[in-house]
Amino acid sequence: MTKIRRTSRTARVLLPAAVAGVLLSGCAQADEAPAAAPSRSASSAPAPAVTVTPPPASGAAKPGARPAAGTLLVGDFGSDTVTFVDPARGATGSVKVGTAPYGLALGKDGRAWVATAEGVAVVDTATRERLALVPYRTDTGPVTTGEYRGGGMGIALSPDGKRVYVGVNVPGGNGTLEVIDTAAVKVVDVVDVGRRPFDVDVSRDGSAVYATNHDSFDVTVVDADSLDTRRVEVAPYGTEGGLGSWLKPHYTAVRPSDGKLLLPFEGERLAVVDPATGRVEIEEMTADTHQHGATVTADGTLFAVGTGPIDPSEDRGPSLTVRSPEGVERVYPLDGPHEDVAVSEDGRTAYVTGGFTRDGYWDGISVVDLGSGEVQRLAAGARPLGVVVF
Repeated sequence: MTKIRRTSRTARVLLPAAVAGVLLSGCAQADEAPAAAPSRSASSAPAPAVTVTPPPASGAAKPGARPAAGTLLVGDFGSDTVTFVDPARGATGSVKVGTAPYGLALGKDGRAWVATAEGVAVVDTATRERLALVPYRTDTGPVTTGEYRGGGMGIALSPDGKRVYVGVNVPGGNGTLEVIDTAAVKVVDVVDVGRRPFDVDVSRDGSAVYATNHDSFDVTVVDADSLDTRRVEVAPYGTEGGLGSWLKPHYTAVRPSDGKLLLPFEGERLAVVDPATGRVEIEEMTADTHQHGATVTADGTLFAVGTGPIDPSEDRGPSLTVRSPEGVERVYPLDGPHEDVAVSEDGRTAYVTGGFTRDGYWDGISVVDLGSGEVQRLAAGARPLGVVVF
């Protein structure tokens, strides 16, 4: 385990209100303690009817021309759409999906599953139509927008494409993980998880699902067959300050080589979680910036988005960290806050969304040439958060 350099961040879990309000106007919440260990939900309401427009044929996408390889799809948190983006030309069209879309997942059949405040939208990416809107069983209150809105956040597909898992935020309480049968296009199970499930990931063999819960300092490990759950606390800076802390988990990447979970914190610490044992090891990182989005490529290279400083007198600005499997990092400076990242199939280009969950966002993507380090800004969508590459 790598020795971590000393930092004053552990001593300033809570910033003065005036500073926090300007620099991180929404990442933390206050006045409540972290959630208790989750358990499977037994009180979910019956699933409401699915809104389908038009009805999908046997759960399959309509025939049509698939988007060209390398096309991007982004979720427009600032509107009710997803946008198709040609990295060379910019946006090429949008599809209405539902209020404030957050995460999205792309199936091999060409359907995209989009977590919105209203439900999970199903989009035929060939015909560019919304096929269905699957409402949540979980009561999330009135449909709203903004960082703390209720509804879907992280979302992922099982490797066989038969299940969609979506983390549902319940304002003021614990969230849930809802399980959607992709053939029936309906919610079939609901599991209790922690607070504000920013991210959802699935093990490579599909046997486990991981909900990363921002406001309860933990990851919920869910057995995909039994839906039994285990809480793994991931708090390399401790849990001091509760919901008022800035030093909480955001996004997770599943390492291909061994299935361990990689959670970057503050450009200083990488939490490496063994989901089987719950053991957490800490490795050093170098970007020294508040981190959100994370993904990993097939060779084990980790990409982590730095959103900017908590304290400009001590921390560095926005960046993209690219970390080799051996732990060697290259940090690419970015202009302005960003949220999430996807990588081209050839591994040469990273696409970093500028939507951001807090104020300071912009309507575009930074296109990073990983060889030269050149960064180009591309207008794309409205406050884009989630991103996938065809």
